[in-house]
Order: sequence, then structure tokens, then C-alpha cells
Amino acid sequence: MGSVTRPCRIATRSPRGPLTAAAIETDPSILQSFVEDAAHFPGGHAAGVVFPRSEADVAAVLRARRPVLVVGAQSSVTGGATPRGEIVMSTAKMASILETTDTFARVQPGVPVVTLKQALAAGGRYYPPAPTYDGAFVGGTIATNASGAATFKYGSTRAWVRALTVVLASGEVLDIARGDVRAHDDGYFEIASSAGVVRVPVPSYRMPDVPKRSAGYHAEPGMDLIDLFVGSEGTLGVIVEATLGIVTPAPATCLALVPFASEAVALAVVADLRERSKRTWRDRDPRGLDVSAIEMLDGPSLRMLHEDGADAKHGVSMPPDTGIALLIQLELPAGTTGEAAYEQIAGALEPGGEATPLGGFCRLLDGAGALDHVDVAVPGDRARAQQFFDFRESAPEAVKHRVGLAKERVDSGIQKTAADMIVPFERFGEMLRVYREGYERRDLKYAIWGHVSDGNVHPNVIPRTLADVQAGQAAILEFGREAIARGGSPLSEHGVGRSGVKQALLRALYGDRGIAEMRAVKAALDPEWMLSPGVLFPR
Repeated sequence: MGSVTRPCRIATRSPRGPLTAAAIETDPSILQSFVEDAAHFPGGHAAGVVFPRSEADVAAVLRARRPVLVVGAQSSVTGGATPRGEIVMSTAKMASILETTDTFARVQPGVPVVTLKQALAAGGRYYPPAPTYDGAFVGGTIATNASGAATFKYGSTRAWVRALTVVLASGEVLDIARGDVRAHDDGYFEIASSAGVVRVPVPSYRMPDVPKRSAGYHAEPGMDLIDLFVGSEGTLGVIVEATLGIVTPAPATCLALVPFASEAVALAVVADLRERSKRTWRDRDPRGLDVSAIEMLDGPSLRMLHEDGADAKHGVSMPPDTGIALLIQLELPAGTTGEAAYEQIAGALEPGGEATPLGGFCRLLDGAGALDHVDVAVPGDRARAQQFFDFRESAPEAVKHRVGLAKERVDSGIQKTAADMIVPFERFGEMLRVYREGYERRDLKYAIWGHVSDGNVHPNVIPRTLADVQAGQAAILEFGREAIARGGSPLSEHGVGRSGVKQALLRALYGDRGIAEMRAVKAALDPEWMLSPGVLFPR
């Protein structure tokens, strides 16, 4: 039998749904809430804001031929949701969960991640790549190929997108199902529209071989068309519907908050947990350790949270010599109860105790001298698990608060200044030293937290002056070069947005030729640069 060749061409269709004649709001009191995102990126201003409810509404706005910036929860930390005079298109009114089964969920882009998680949990289901910030909108997570804590086991958002409906800049619509349209062997797609056939080139650059990338347009030989839109940050089309893969039944989850005095010991534990978990997945051993995520908070992060009272607020207590804390997410067979989990923990150090997942975990921590101060949220203890998650999420919130205060009290030009980088885990310890030395050499206050199980963390500057922001930006460019040299990506999960630093990192990763190839993709699908102009790269 001959091989099956997938088509490289897809046809557009006309938009469907009710046309609600969504008005463009220009009231300054309404616009004010849309001129700044979580990055505190300065200088935001908008010509108006519109709240479409259907793909027909979206198409009508685009056919007016005015520049549009699509925003979701405005949780961008790259300035990607900060307007520069465009019409802001908010997806907040497109917030319906349209269908769920045991294998997928079909949703509109304005559904908050927390709403999707709660709806799935009610039926014993699970969406693994959900980011740690629950307030993000699903459309935004797709547009940035966002990742969450569990990327180590499950991969990033891209791996879970089964289908997309996208309104193009022309106002025509694409329905894309994974596997239906792949790039031609010569490196292009063809889109047949009412205006004719457009050839969309596939960039030739090679993307870093790491589990997370939110670094411009996806590119690989024979790639799926759906992957061109995942991670494109709203520059190629407006996502109006998505079908996402889910897991049923959801595994039982046990969380362990583990303080360590020694960073070296903590990283050795992470390495051991990674290898044991990979072995469990390979052998399908129900008694093996199955870790889906490991988060870290460094010493400066913990001191900042103590200063804010976040530890007391969330019932967290750390020994005074704690230098780093890990939040470890273990998966247990579906249906495992809290009582069963406690039994495994209680018998962990008894003869044969290592024959259970939690028993083996406790023995590993005991061997590292870290068992005495472990705090655990067993399956079913949602309140305690939420406290752990909220404690971890308090770190980015604490930095955002400090950036906002400095912007208000010191200099309006102050903005969030943070790296979002990933390297192969084998090089992670080296990169931690690079981050610290780079900030300390510049006399900058900083805090580092993130997804240590992936080798991806977020080194954040805590700026006191505008000079700190400028020095921090120089440090981040240095970090990017070091990450690239180690086979990593300087843009892991937050995207590029309008940040000059992140756009420079994108150029450092792919070179001038790579940026030119991205521009060619943009020109093919949005020749008038109507969608998110200035995001990813300047016009």
C-alpha cells in the first residue's frame, strides 16, 4: 500500500452565529481598565473596546479594517495585552463551555481556566496543561502556548489542542482539526478564500529541543496547521472556539511542601524524582513514584512572602534556615482516599513501606534529611491543597504589587522585569548560578521561582528605581544568551508580546533571518497588519 499524503490546503468559510452589533465603547472610564496588563507596561492607550459574543461579531469588527488587539484576562506579563492605539477586542463575553465528554472539552476563548477546571472536576475530569494562574482565559493560554506546573508529565498547551476555529484578518473563518492539514514537503500551507489561494510559508529555523517554548511561530517540517496558530499571540487570527483534550478519570493528587536548607540537596531530590517518575511511566508500575510537577521558591522569594505575611495567611511554616522550598505534586491512582494516603505515609519507614508510591516518596525525602518538616495535602483535602497553591502564587503577586508601588511612587516608567527561560534540566543548576550572579553583579534585588521539574523558572527583578529596570533588562539579555548556549529557550511560557527585551531575545534565538521568515507568515495571513500590530516584532 502507498503512503497517505495529508492535504496542505484548507478552505475558509463565512462566519456563523448571531450578529449582535457589538458597539465599540469609547467611554474613558471603560477604556481605563484596558490600557494596562499585568506587566505594568507603560504608555497604553486604546481607540475603543468591543465585546463580541459570536464569531460573526468578531468578523464584523475585523472587516472594518481597523487595527485590533485581542485580549483575554489581561494577565500578560509581556505587554502583549497593552494597547497602542488599537481597538481592544475583549473575549470576556465569549465564555461558554460548549461541550464536554470523557476525552475533550469544547469551549469559547473567554472561559477562565478556573471555570474549566471546576466544571471538569465535577465530572472527575482533568485538563493537565492549565497554567498556575487560574484567572487566565483559555484563548490566551492557547495564543501563548502557555504551560503550567505539570508540563513535566503532560507537556504544554499545544499538545492538548485538538481543534480550533479561527477568524482571520479578512473576516473569513478557518475550522482546523489536528491531523487534517499538514505542511507541504516544500514548506508551505495553502489557504483558499473568497479572494483566491494564499500560500503561507513555514519558517526554516530550528526550535530548541525543550518541553516548553512560547517563542514566536511554531515551525517544523511537515507541521500541523493548527500549530501555526497555537502560540502566535493573536497576530495571525482570532481564536473563537477550541477543542481541548482532557484526562478521565482524573488522578488523585497529593501535594507535599518541602523546605530545604541546601539548594544542592533540593536539586538532587528533584533529579531523583524526575528519573523515578520517568521509570514509572515507562514501566506502568502502579507502585512507582509518579510526579507530575515540582515547583520551587528560592530564599529571597520565601523572605518576601514572609515579609508580606503570606506564609501565616496560608498556614505555612518554614524552618528559619530554609534556603529553598519545593512544592511537589504526586499523582496516585484515581479514587485513592486521604485515609489510604495517610496509611502509606505512616508505614513508609516500616519494612516493606517502599512498596507504595507515598512510601517510596517518604523514604527518598528521609534519605535527603528532609522528611521532618514536610507538610502534606492528601487527596480530598482541597482546602489545604489550595493553600499551598495560593502560597506559591503569592510570589508573582508580591512582585507585581512591588512593581506597581514603585511605578506609582518612584517613576511611571517602572515595569515588570523578569526572565522566563528554560534549559535542559541537566544544565539547570548552572543557569541558577547565572541568574544570581547576573543580578548580584548589578546590585539588584531579585526573587526566583518556577517549574524546576522542567528546568524553567522566572528570575524577577524587584525594582526600586528606573535604573534597576534598565539594569535588569541588560541582565535578562545576558541570561538569554546563556540559555541559548545551553540548548534552551529564552522564551519559555509567557510569550514575547510588546516587550523590547523579549523581542530582542526572539531575535537572539532565531537571528534576523528567522524574524524575516516570521514576518513572511504574518504578511501572508494579515497583509495589512490589522491583528495585534507590534506584538512579537515591530511592523
